[in-house]
This record gives sequence, C-alpha cells and structure tokens, in this order.
Amino acid sequence: MTTDEILDIFRDCGALLEGHFILSSGLRSPVFLQKAKVFMHPDKAEVLCKALAEKVRAEGLGNVSQIVSPAVGGIIPGYETARHLGVPAIYTERVDGKFQLRRGFEIYLGEKVLVVEDIVTTGLSIRECVACLKEIGADVVAAACLIDRSGGEADVGVPLIALAKYKVPAYPADALPPELAAIPAVKPGSRGLQ
Repeated sequence: MTTDEILDIFRDCGALLEGHFILSSGLRSPVFLQKAKVFMHPDKAEVLCKALAEKVRAEGLGNVSQIVSPAVGGIIPGYETARHLGVPAIYTERVDGKFQLRRGFEIYLGEKVLVVEDIVTTGLSIRECVACLKEIGADVVAAACLIDRSGGEADVGVPLIALAKYKVPAYPADALPPELAAIPAVKPGSRGLQ
C-alpha cells in the first residue's frame, strides 16, 4: 500500500483531522490521526494490518512467536497484525505509570517478539514497551506501526517497520507557529486519561 492509499482510508473514516491538537506526547500539531475512527471498521483495520503483516514478512521478521502491543492504542492493530502472521497477540498495560504484562500473559526467556503500535510520534510508548519486554528477557526483534508520523525520526530502541511514513509537524507548547497559536487546542488522545 502507498502512503496516499493509507491516508485515504483515514480520510474516508473521518480520521484525518486538521486544527490544533495536543498529542499524547504533549507536543502540539495541526494534524491528528484519530485511529479509533478507522479501527471501528473491521474491514479497514484488516486491510491496513494485513498490509503491515506483509511488510513485516518482507523485512524477514515474520518468524516471531508473539505480537506485543502497548495498551490501549496498539491492541487492535497488534491483534489484527498477529492474525495475519498466525501468532498470538498480547499487550502491556501501565501500572503505576510503568508498562507490565498482566492478565496471565507470558513471555519466555529469549522468545522472539514483535511490538506493534498504531501511530508513532516520539516513540515513547514503544520504547517503554520494549524496556518492559527486555526486562522480562524477551528478544524484541523489531517494532511495527501503521503510520510513523515522525517520518523516520523517532527512536523506538529497536528497528521500526512503518506501513507509512507521514511527516507531520509537532511543536512544544511554548514554540508554536503563529497560525497554530491562533487556534484553540484540543486533546483528542487517551494517554493520561483517568
């Protein structure tokens, strides 16, 4: 799939938003990718995640034993990508601000796993998930995402396979361009919600 085809799916679902957004990272951006509006359509999620699984295989990384995703955003793409790779899907959750495996999920020492996330901006969620998995003793071979909105600049601590790279500007709150500063900010993401 091309980046334009992927973005067209987001547009068709009303999931490519323009305005002034406070991202989960705290950065501000004129574009927000509301992936939940895509994931509410199983046929759209299947198309994207099947293409991601194919890209993972093309990179020679389809021989992992499990997919692990950071909750909440990575759960659906992780599950659907795992389905196309024919492996189980599990996820980490934040407990007291730190990712952990819960719900009886297990990873064995040296087990080859792939982290799957939805959208990458700074890579923080993947880095935290990778740290959790390495602490358990997993061999995290890579991470994969549907869209890397850093355009390849985010460091996730392992190789990153992105279905699409879509460079979107993001700014610290105290360094906004005038046109963005003139628009009221909204926070559509989920990190930090109670």
